[in-house]
Amino acid sequence: MRILFLLVFSFMAMQAISAEPVKPKVELGVDLFFKENRLSQIRGKRVGLITNQTGVDSKMRPTIDLFLENAVDYKLAAIFAPEHGIHGAAYASENVEDSVGPNGIPIYGLHGKTRRPTEKMLQNIDVLIYDIQDVGCRTYTYTTTLFYVMEEAAKRGIQVIVLDRPNPINGITIDGPMLQEKWRSFIGYVNVPYCHGMTIGELARFFNDKYQIGCQLSVVPMKGWRRAMSFKDTGLSWIPTSPHIPESDTPLFYASTGIIGELDIVNIGVWYTLPFKVIGSPWIKAQELADKLNAQKAPGVKFLPFYYRPFYGLYKGQDCQGVMILVTQPQVYRPLVVQYLMMGVLKTLYPKQMQERLAAVSQSKKDLFCKANGNEEMFSLLCNEKYVAWKLILYQKDEREAFKLARKKYLLYP
Repeated sequence: MRILFLLVFSFMAMQAISAEPVKPKVELGVDLFFKENRLSQIRGKRVGLITNQTGVDSKMRPTIDLFLENAVDYKLAAIFAPEHGIHGAAYASENVEDSVGPNGIPIYGLHGKTRRPTEKMLQNIDVLIYDIQDVGCRTYTYTTTLFYVMEEAAKRGIQVIVLDRPNPINGITIDGPMLQEKWRSFIGYVNVPYCHGMTIGELARFFNDKYQIGCQLSVVPMKGWRRAMSFKDTGLSWIPTSPHIPESDTPLFYASTGIIGELDIVNIGVWYTLPFKVIGSPWIKAQELADKLNAQKAPGVKFLPFYYRPFYGLYKGQDCQGVMILVTQPQVYRPLVVQYLMMGVLKTLYPKQMQERLAAVSQSKKDLFCKANGNEEMFSLLCNEKYVAWKLILYQKDEREAFKLARKKYLLYP
């Protein structure tokens, strides 16, 4: 019997090794750009490519290599790198310096001395092509980089082509506040909800029209992507978009704790092995917080008591208690609802500690919190209201509903 088992196991293992890799359900914009011979759009032109380590096709071939290998009737003249650099290794807010890429092509950093492509960078460019994986949240700066590029391109009559990619959260989750003009910044440049449920190509269409940029914009859509898909549903391989977005579901948690993380009230796992997936502190009681949060019956989520010791950053080396966020139904889960719910429950359970931590928030931290939310009112509510959760959750509910209607004309997928 043991020999038979080993033979069967060996056969199954060989079958698995020899099996063809599963074909992704989704073809990316970059796949179709080359597959459908759209190279005619750039024939005879000097191309600037905005990309980073996430710029690969569905077979994991780098976009830079694809443009170099097919460069017969055009020239790849420059590469532009966003925050975190061309390889995604730079930390948040770290300057990205100019460098030299393959074949001596200049790589211009768009997160350093300048965050916009300059006249000098664009003087030998006829068309700009954007291929970067976004995370589906307004505060992630890759979106702003695209919009800066579009604005600078429009001033000079340069065409922009966006090779579309999935929204890794999905295309239906719309959650969180809108952006007030006063708080428009590099971490929030377009007036959409924090979670907007749009792809980068759809956002580009929205931005170009709503803000009357007048950019010569074209989008190469994906094939096979549906709005209810999470990134895992696409069958594509995930490449970390930045050092603290290591997994395909991390964007969902980034939207769940990233805003409160700006205040340094609780540790959000960024300084541990679970970025954005936990909240904790030395003054929280894990079971108490988990019980209180689970009692709220927020859709699509459970809270697990969690104990850990951060390696660096806030509460480094201290024993922390809190909760791990377990998303059970991604399509009904609302990350900003959960984030504001956690803020409210923390105020209810630990009023003294919350008051002390909020009083200690620096002006720069407050400004980051307000920029991330897109307004100042939510900081005021958090500081001054005793029961704050539902006031934060319902803030700008009507504006979100209006956005759902306004975005329809820019959507590319069912």
